[in-house]
Amino acid sequence: MNLDPGHVFNFLPIPTDVHFGFGTSRSLPNHVRSLSAGKVFVVTDPGVRGAGIVDTVTALLGDAGIEFSLYDQVTADSGSTLICEAVDELKAAGADLVVGVGGGSALDTAKAVAAIATNPGSPLDYVGVDKIRNRPLPVIAIPTTAGTGSEVSLWSVFTDDARKLKVAIGGVLMYPAVAICDPELTLGLPAPLTASTGMDALAHAVECYTNKACQPISAALALRAIELIGSHLATAVLNGRDRQARYAMLLASTMAGMAMNPTRLGLAHALAMPLGSWSLKIPHSVAIAVTLPLVMHFNAPAAPDRFASVARALGRQMNGGSTSDAAQRAAPAVGCLASAIGIPKGLSAYGLREAHVSEVVEEAMKSGNVAVNPRSTTKEELAEILRSAL
Repeated sequence: MNLDPGHVFNFLPIPTDVHFGFGTSRSLPNHVRSLSAGKVFVVTDPGVRGAGIVDTVTALLGDAGIEFSLYDQVTADSGSTLICEAVDELKAAGADLVVGVGGGSALDTAKAVAAIATNPGSPLDYVGVDKIRNRPLPVIAIPTTAGTGSEVSLWSVFTDDARKLKVAIGGVLMYPAVAICDPELTLGLPAPLTASTGMDALAHAVECYTNKACQPISAALALRAIELIGSHLATAVLNGRDRQARYAMLLASTMAGMAMNPTRLGLAHALAMPLGSWSLKIPHSVAIAVTLPLVMHFNAPAAPDRFASVARALGRQMNGGSTSDAAQRAAPAVGCLASAIGIPKGLSAYGLREAHVSEVVEEAMKSGNVAVNPRSTTKEELAEILRSAL
């Protein structure tokens, strides 16, 4: 990224206390005590509990004599009703700290529950940015996937059950108090989930690095995340017990999560929200994985220097040629990686049809991610990108 001496920017503070590395999950009781919690409310989903990860976490609490209650009903893109039910259970239990364990849905739910526990009304009252007024209960976020970066994100994404539409609460008060990023907890992640969530992390980094709002601090984090993912995602998919690959992928996911907070993202994420809505409910990471190369191909002419850097970060040798030529190698590099790790070619297998295109695009164009996308985009252009993903 070329430096502009006249560029004035803001890098949002990251108040989350990040602890990273194999075995760091064993420090959980110390962090609970440091936050002066009386009782912990653990938020997770049935899959993470079934994998035995939650038992490991709750055993740490039990052995330390820390009282806790467990909510394990989180679903993919949890709904506003579920969040309210979890808040009621938290209040009945008398908990004053939330521990989220799982992927993006579990962590986003944990953050929303903590916020609504101290703010009146429904989570739908706070959709948007900086609408939370009272400080949420403290959250300790423990990711079990390397994808969303929710453990260091100021966003909580969930579904408006009435409209069946994905929405988000954002703001600096939504950051977790502590993030415990233990790659050991990702070792058992199935290959397809490793692949799609890894592509989500890559999209965070690429869309952050190439959009109009990117600045030098975010750029440095994002570009390093791209390098790590390009070098290690395929290994993590093919050999899920590879400790170096799991370490690198979780590190990349966390770095990309930090990078994107002040910049937002781009068209792939604008499309992913409505693609995960209504009756479609296409998994977020799958929608991102399929659309990212298409979006990159569309955007490359608008930011050739940055897309050329992306191509280099993904290991593409330039061997002469123009910057524009180099930029055009970024999307194929991502496409090749996606193919190598088994990402589907299109979204028709997930129910996307031509009849959905207009409605999805109409909603996607409302996203703040469209405004910062490196290339100005019309509805018609976004519709053509989406049709290419069928």
